[in-house]
Amino acid sequence: MIGRRLTGIDAARGIALLGMMATHIFPLYDEQTGDATWTGLVFSGRSSALFAVVAGIGLALLTGGSQPRTGRALSADRRGIAVRALIIALVGLTLGGLDTSIAIILFHYGILFLLALPFVGMGLPRLAVWAGAWLLLSPVLAYLIRPWLAAAVEPSTLDSNVSWESFLEPGTLFADVLFTGFYPAVQWLSYLLIGLVIGRLRLAELPVQVGLVAAGIVAAAGAKFLSYYLLVDRGGFEALLETNSGRIWPLARMMEVNLAGVEQTGSWWWLAVSGPHSGTPLDLLHTAGTAAAVVGVCLLLTRAQPNLLLPLSAAGAMTLTLYSVHVWVMSVTDAQPVPPEPVWLFWISAVVAAGIGIAFTRLGSRGPLEMVTHGASQLARHGSLSGK
Repeated sequence: MIGRRLTGIDAARGIALLGMMATHIFPLYDEQTGDATWTGLVFSGRSSALFAVVAGIGLALLTGGSQPRTGRALSADRRGIAVRALIIALVGLTLGGLDTSIAIILFHYGILFLLALPFVGMGLPRLAVWAGAWLLLSPVLAYLIRPWLAAAVEPSTLDSNVSWESFLEPGTLFADVLFTGFYPAVQWLSYLLIGLVIGRLRLAELPVQVGLVAAGIVAAAGAKFLSYYLLVDRGGFEALLETNSGRIWPLARMMEVNLAGVEQTGSWWWLAVSGPHSGTPLDLLHTAGTAAAVVGVCLLLTRAQPNLLLPLSAAGAMTLTLYSVHVWVMSVTDAQPVPPEPVWLFWISAVVAAGIGIAFTRLGSRGPLEMVTHGASQLARHGSLSGK
């Protein structure tokens, strides 16, 4: 902890940042064999889920931690979160205009903050019920609504990142952000709710930290085993091969790395899939489980030595700035006739991100975009930058 700050949470956010950077820089499939790469198998889907779960933890800590605020204090917190969400969404819209292959998460991130507002005043038991129900039922709702959106909205999915131009097609923007895009907010709200549940725990206590690791591992492994049983032993995968997408896509390989963009219609067996970015109950459970385990490990490692993971926690304390810079850098490198070597690009990016984070930490300062969001949030909450 730096002061009263849980550096383990920042370290987990830093791991999420580096994991997303890895999926943006390294190929997810081997160009020669078509097999999934190590980066695709380890980080795809899990890093962005960790980012969202930690966001939920952050919202819980902002609103009182294990003792959620009520009344005027809660109203002030909600105003601050709403302004924070707006700024993050605006940054996402600006980055969305860049020419890049990265699926930028920030606009969806801002929308998720707004969707989480009704839940930030809830106590732990009620939140746990909502999180469990949302994880189970939101994919079912999405499965039922997506075919209707495909028929009613043309096109039903943006072919690029959300940008200012996207507002010229409000129906498509609505469908993409909530149900059909790379980060469908209806299902992804599950991550923020689970993060809120975790953030309502007494995170500084050893049993809670150990419990997060154990529960996360059980949830992640259980989701994969159940998916394997349903798809292989019960014949679900054979049924999926008979759907339109099963005839078009190499589902076996895509289930290892990324199912975003695959039309999941024609069979209820899609809900038994646990592949990254499939948005099914088992995918959400698996990735939320890995996120909880990572958070628990980071809290344990920084329990006695708060600065043990300083390169990660320092970078994790200013991810909005570092993520934005990373997206811009990738847009520049992607435009080069000869792209840089991925290994060098990743490690240079990681070292620079850690170095910038440590420098700002030593100066006792926030990152530039973090300063803007914090200041605007304080103004919305208290009417002054001092928070009084």
